[in-house]
Amino acid sequence: MRKIVSLFGILTVSSVLAFAEDWQGRLVDASCYQQQKSPTACDPASSSTSFILYVSGTPYTLDAAGNQKAAAALKARADRSADPAKPPSSQVMAKVTGTKDAGDSLKVDTIELQ
Repeated sequence: MRKIVSLFGILTVSSVLAFAEDWQGRLVDASCYQQQKSPTACDPASSSTSFILYVSGTPYTLDAAGNQKAAAALKARADRSADPAKPPSSQVMAKVTGTKDAGDSLKVDTIELQ
């Protein structure tokens, strides 16, 4: 019985991971994007709290956990630069692993800034 339960657990975890997808695109500040409707002037700062991943002309909003992960990654990236007040580069590219929710929303498992 213990082997069956263990096998079922492994299959469940494996199936959840199989549904995860990857998206690569430009990370932009969500509040700026909602006002401008364009990603060109909406590069995120280390103080940004909500984000959109802009992939091939399609904006994907990140869930609450994804926003927290992106903010932490952005702050860590700023901490590594010589001047934390100055963003390291103008555009922030990111790779997001997760699942697509209703509409154009992403439930983020991991985020990696590039």
